[in-house]
Order: sequence, then structure tokens, then C-alpha cells
Amino acid sequence: MQAGDRQWILRGEPFHADGESSAAGFPAILGHLIEQRGLPSGDDLEGFLRPRLRDLGDPFEIGEMDRAVERIFKAIDAGEEVCIFGDYDVDGVSSVAVMRRILEAYGLNPRHFIPRRSSEGYGLSDAALKRAMSEGPKPDLIITVDCGTVSVDEIAGLRQRGIDVVVVDHHEPGPAGRPDVAALVNPKFGGGPDYLCAAGVCFKLAHALLKTRRLENFELKSLLELVTLATVADIVPMVGENRLMVRHGLKLLPNTLNPGLKALQKVAGMNGRVSSMDIGFRIGPRLNAAGRMDVPEDALGILLTNCRRRADEFAGKLEDYNRQRQAHEAQIRKEALEMLDKDFDLETDPVIVLGSRDWHPGVVGIVASRLMRQYHKPTFIVAIDEDGIGKGSGRSIEGVSLVEAIHASSDFLEAGGGHDMAAGISVREDQMDAFRDAFRRYVLEHSDESTRHPRMFLDAEIELDSLSLEFLRDYELLQPFGNGNPQPVFLATKVHLCRPPMRLKNNHLRLQLRQGYQEHDAVFFGGGENDLPDPPWDVAFTIDRNHFRGRTSLQIIVQDVRAAE
Repeated sequence: MQAGDRQWILRGEPFHADGESSAAGFPAILGHLIEQRGLPSGDDLEGFLRPRLRDLGDPFEIGEMDRAVERIFKAIDAGEEVCIFGDYDVDGVSSVAVMRRILEAYGLNPRHFIPRRSSEGYGLSDAALKRAMSEGPKPDLIITVDCGTVSVDEIAGLRQRGIDVVVVDHHEPGPAGRPDVAALVNPKFGGGPDYLCAAGVCFKLAHALLKTRRLENFELKSLLELVTLATVADIVPMVGENRLMVRHGLKLLPNTLNPGLKALQKVAGMNGRVSSMDIGFRIGPRLNAAGRMDVPEDALGILLTNCRRRADEFAGKLEDYNRQRQAHEAQIRKEALEMLDKDFDLETDPVIVLGSRDWHPGVVGIVASRLMRQYHKPTFIVAIDEDGIGKGSGRSIEGVSLVEAIHASSDFLEAGGGHDMAAGISVREDQMDAFRDAFRRYVLEHSDESTRHPRMFLDAEIELDSLSLEFLRDYELLQPFGNGNPQPVFLATKVHLCRPPMRLKNNHLRLQLRQGYQEHDAVFFGGGENDLPDPPWDVAFTIDRNHFRGRTSLQIIVQDVRAAE
């Protein structure tokens, strides 16, 4: 898909920089965005723009929270053997770290376990449980974080062995219903905010424990940095309490006392300020790389260590894993594009499903995400092992639920689950074609042509000469941005280039844009992959604060260009 292939849609009423807004008391651009997004008014709007920690809801609103608190305090008081069983992505390792921090504060010394993606897969698989049981004494209690909701059979087996289970999760329920657990703390089963990531649910559990039995030397706020990493990286909706926690966590991160988080920021080249973009594109990929390369313990290690030297060692390892991940990703994407060039019809085929025995299972999700964005098609990329079993990751477009698609295609799958927009499957190699056909039928039956056509929504048409640090300061009150609170996209028309684009590494472009007498530097990530039209252009872009050599400036990030209309 080339630049300009998307349909551009300008939301709502035109923006007038010198006009009046019904959102009284706010600068013009902020008032325009407030009205356009239908944000609340009065005290509720103040709570959105300047959220306070004291506005956190009661953690006991989440179903079975009281049962979880009771069972965990029983383990603490009896000195039971406890194992925290997590997942290998950012949300998973952050959740394990949150649970370890709070349980250690109560004097418990739990062990933890994270499956290896390639050999053990996600969640409470037989292979993962076998290794978990072999690595220490038999636990009296297993606390699963970021997994467990659909592990009905596996949990039944643990109960037969006399092991209690508390599930702390945020994934969708499966068709088998509630597992036989001491407590199921998952807002998707009712009660509390259903948009939390797993680390957010763990934070709620920590809050409930502290409300029940106070600790003088432990601040709940100390967990917000970890919850912020997970909330941004897991792409859960940036609304309600997610927004509140991330807003405060982003303020804490630049001055964190956590040696691992300091080391991560250093190796990621950050310079004293942390945004949700930094987590999504710098910190998150490095933490995820460890799980993708089958060493998730190193991602957890950097979050838990109290030693600066060890933190630097972990950061160096994560940087190496990230480079390996990038190399695997580039190779898989190259081969996937070659497959699409042979067998894929961009105009008529509504889905992408590709697989190979040569692909690394830890990287297929990233490639699925890139291809989904490039072609605007629900996508599954599958790595097939030597026994013909494929482990696949899927990414979807707005309006197409992968969870529902997996249920509709279950006759051709060994397993599957996740979220509407991101999910995983296990499929036999000889069932790949049948699954692709079933997935195609589901998408055609449950979406219309407008959903399947790529669109980009623009929030306001503005002049480049209106961009300033003052403009940026007003705009930043809407942060943090993310799923459910997207970063505003602006439009500038009839924009010229002052000089030819400068090509950077990874096909990024540095541009110098001119509109009238106003010039602005800009960056177009991945823009070198597109065939750009001749200027003048209409430019769709976002803005961000850029710090370089002690100087702060407003940076334009180009999202798309088209020939000026």
C-alpha cells in the first residue's frame, strides 16, 4: 500500500484558530479537540485533563477480589509455598514484578515462573507446568498473572494435586466458563474497569491487600511505573483509570529509583523525559525481545534487580536480543512479502494468513502487525515447527474481532485466544488452508467494504505557522495517548519541500516542509518505502516534544502524504 492510498476523513466541524469554542476557558485547539472527542464538562473534564490518584476506584468492585485477598493472606500468615506464574510479554513480566513486590512487602518469598514461548507456548500448558513443578517445591498456591482465565482443564489438574489457584487476568472468558479456582480476579467476568491490562489488575489486587492490612513502609504509588509500562505496551484502552495511572507513572519514570528502569531508559537513548511513545517504541520492544528470544527471565530480571551493575548487564542483554529480533523480523517480513507478491490479491482478498517452517515463533506477532498496517487486512503469521504444529500471532483492523474469528474457525485450530485486536493460535500445517478459508469467510460475513478499506481520520486542518511550544503545551493536556484516546492527527495543505528528502536508516526520511513563509523540520518513519507524489503535498501528521542537546522543540511526525488537492 503506497502513501495516499488511504481515504482521509476530516472529523467534525472545521477548526478555526482565531474562533471561539464552546469549551470555554480553553485555548482554541484544545477546545476544538475537547468538543470533537465528546469529552465531559465541568469537574469531570478537569478530572480527565488533570487526573488525581485519589480518584482511583475501589478495588473490591472487581468480582472475587475479596476471595483472592483472603486466600493470599492465608498463604502469607501460614508461610505457604507460593508460585507466581506469568507470561513472557511486557504485561506478563510487569505483572509478575508487581505481584512479587507486594508479596515481598508482606514478608512472603514467592518464586516465579515464565514459560518459554517457542517450546512451551502461552499460559498453563502441560510443558510449562511440568517445568514449573520441577524447579522448586510443590506450591500450595499458584497465582497466575496475565493468563489462566481459559485454562479450565489445566487448573482442574492442579486442584487434583492439592494446589490452589488464584487467577489474576484480563483476557476474554473461554467457552468452558469459569475455572475451578480459589478466586478469579478478572474484570471481564464482571465488576470493575474491564479495560485494564493484567498489571493493572495486579495493581488493583495490591490496592485491595493494602486496604485490608496496611503496611507503613510501602506506597502503592511505587507500583505505578511497572503498570505504566504494561498498560502502554499491551495497547489496552487509554481511558479511565488506565489514563490516570499512566499519566502519573510517566511523571515518575524519568526520576525512577528502580535501577533496571534507569538502565532501560539509558540504553534506549532517552533523555530525561518519558512519553507513551517512548514506552511503545523504545522500552517495550526491548523488554519484549527477551521473551521473543526465549529468555523472558532477563526481562523480569531487569525489573526486579536492586543492583545497578546487574541492571546494566541486563540492559546490555536486552539490547542484544532486540537486535536479534530485528534481524529475524526483517527476514520474515521479506519472505512474507515475496509470498504475498505471488499469491495475494490486494483488491479482493480480505485476510492475510501465511506460514513457514523457517520462521522464528517469537517474532511472528511483529510481522503480523506490520503487514496488517501496510495492507489494512486482518493478519495471522504462523511459525511451523518440525512436527508440523504452527504457532501463529494475529493482528486485526477496527471492526473485526479476532476472538470471534477464532471461535468461528475452531474446527481447524488446535487452540486459540486473546483479544479482539491481537490474538494467538495453534494450527496444524495441514489445516492452514482450511483455517485461511474459514477466517476469510468470517471477515467477509462480519464486516462491510467500508470497514475493510483503509481510512485515516484527521482531527483538524491547521497552518504550520500555528505550531509552537505554546500550542504543544495546550495539546499535551490530552496526554497520555493510546488506544481509546488516540493521538490527534493534523492536516496541512499545499505544503512544499525546501529540499529533497534526506534518507535515514530503516527507510526513514527527514524532511524540511514549507507552507507559505513558514518552514518546519519533520520526520517520516518508513516513508522511504513509499512512492511519494511530486509536491506540493497535503500532509497528515502528529506532533511531539523533541529534546536534543539541551534544546526543546516541536517535532512534526508525518503519517501520510498525498498530492495537494
